[in-house]
Formats: sequence, C-alpha cells, structure tokens
Amino acid sequence: MERCGKLWIREPEQLRGSWDKLFGNTFPIHLEIGCGKGDFITGMAAAHPDINFIAVEKVQDVLVMAMEKAAAAGLKNVYFTDADAERIENIFEKGEIRRIYLNFSDPWKKNKQAKRRLTHKNFLDRYKSVMFPGDYIWFKTDNKQLFEFSLNSMAAENYKLENITFDLHNSGFEGNIMTEYEKRFSEAGMPIYRVEAVYLGWEDTRNV
Repeated sequence: MERCGKLWIREPEQLRGSWDKLFGNTFPIHLEIGCGKGDFITGMAAAHPDINFIAVEKVQDVLVMAMEKAAAAGLKNVYFTDADAERIENIFEKGEIRRIYLNFSDPWKKNKQAKRRLTHKNFLDRYKSVMFPGDYIWFKTDNKQLFEFSLNSMAAENYKLENITFDLHNSGFEGNIMTEYEKRFSEAGMPIYRVEAVYLGWEDTRNV
C-alpha cells in the first residue's frame, strides 16, 4: 500500500465535490465498483487518457495488485480506494460520476442475499445520487441468473436498457477490455452477458 501511496485515496469522503481538483482537470469521471486486480481499470485508463477513473475494491490485498499495475504503467488518470459501495453518496456529489462499471460482481445466489447484489434497487438508488440523467451503468457478468435479475431491477428503477447481449465476445462489440475473471471464463467457453443502462431521471417518468 505504501509503495503505491500516491494512487491510494484513504479518506475519499474528503474529496466529495472536488475530485476534479485531485485530477487537475474537468474530464468526466468514471467509477468501477469492485476492480479486482485491475486489468479492466488500467486498460481503460490507458485507452482513454481524456477520462478520469476511480476504482473501488474492498479487499486491500487485491487492491494493491491493481495499484501496482497502474503505477507500473505510469497512469496519471486513475486513483484507487478501499471504500464500500454503500458509502457512495458520501464520496461523490450529484453528477460527479458520469459512468459506473460493474464487472463480474458477486452474484449472492441465495434469495435472502439479494439486497447485497450491486444491481439491487438499494444500490441502483445510490448510483442515481451521484449521476445525472443520461449517465450510464455498464454491467458485465458470467452469471445468467444475476444478469436476468439485473435487467429486471434496472428497468424497474427507471434505467433504459441498451446494447443487451447474452454473448458479448460474439456480439461484434468493439473496444471491450476484459477483466481477469472475464479472460478465465472466456477461455473456458462460457458466454459473457452485458448491458448498458441509462439513468433516465425521475422527470422522464412523469412525461412517459
């Protein structure tokens, strides 16, 4: 952790409303919740220097691996924190995040665990508090049951679903950056499910 100290945000709540000052520019900020070992977030940061990235990972041992990759690549547009997704409203202001990435989140398979899924209503409402209408959640998983649950949950919470695919790697989608899990599942011949969910904003509901 100390070796990667410049990339590690220990008290992210202190930056609420002023993340642009940390990055030193006003580029849009994208957030990955559950970055794992960092293949996706470092790949995205390298491919998109005009976007700022923040990666959240609760497991510190894994977070260190992600930060080491970013440091080794010399990336200047990505920071990391071990905050919990439940604290997102305390970390970012309304509209401060323009896109959220949820990649291979824990499916919490038992029905009684549904509230812990990152695409449950409780979390989808939290995401709304840091985005503006028109901003996106990009979601990928190998778990069909979680994917179907997520589609229903997002639609019910006023997210418009776009670019739904039940087989990402055979869909023709360009620019996909794989996570560590995604590489493993793909090599095993497993399909990858993906959707882009646009937050419409409650005002749109009244006009439908």
